[in-house]
Amino acid sequence: MSRIVCWFSCGAASAVATKMIVEEHKRLGQGKEIVIAYTEVKQEHEDNKRFLRDCEQWFGIPITVLQNERYKGDIYEVFIRTGYLVGPTGAACTRLLKKSVRKDFEKPTDTQVFGFTVEEQARYNSFLDANNIDCRVPLIEHGLTKQDCLGVLAKAGIEIPAMYKLGYSNNNCIGCVKGGAGYWNKIRVDFPETFETMAQIENLMGRTIVKHKGERISLRNLPPDAGRDQPEPNFDCGVVCYAAFKQLEE
Repeated sequence: MSRIVCWFSCGAASAVATKMIVEEHKRLGQGKEIVIAYTEVKQEHEDNKRFLRDCEQWFGIPITVLQNERYKGDIYEVFIRTGYLVGPTGAACTRLLKKSVRKDFEKPTDTQVFGFTVEEQARYNSFLDANNIDCRVPLIEHGLTKQDCLGVLAKAGIEIPAMYKLGYSNNNCIGCVKGGAGYWNKIRVDFPETFETMAQIENLMGRTIVKHKGERISLRNLPPDAGRDQPEPNFDCGVVCYAAFKQLEE
């Protein structure tokens, strides 16, 4: 049987995208098996496990947890063993712990569901250009933003992940190498041990991950006031959010 594979990331957008497809599948039935898959990374916030369980109950379908066993789902294993942090082609941890796991799990007959929001249309277009797969993006189909997704979760009574509560705009790993100066200064305050670990990794590998005033700079030398503060996320449910939530209720 061909499958609908919903890629759940423990983020608000992927959770709402998955719920929309699950409810659509219940209404219409498509003769396909529906699978919800999550690629686990060791450095994600511990609260993600709670969020995953809450969403699993909301979906009514168990979530398949996947992991790159070669690197034990650990970003630091990837950095040290590959000698690469981040560059023009992206981050080594994303490629090996997320993308390669998805590639190993997918089948040619799958319809794959992703949580791209309307703000990410250009990013989704680039993703399509790079991947010859059958995709669904229900958030773009229904005009939902990331804020709308946070609102849907709030109305559904799903407690948002801890990283959102701390003011981070994405629920990535704690200490994402793709983050900028402001992000890393926030990590310095909220997770000082993570900041110190990444500073040591930089020193060990002779690499840097952030820029300040157009120049590469080590975390050790990053001024504490560099970059922009992360804005607090908005959980209000607007018109589009409310319409999407009502559709899920019905």
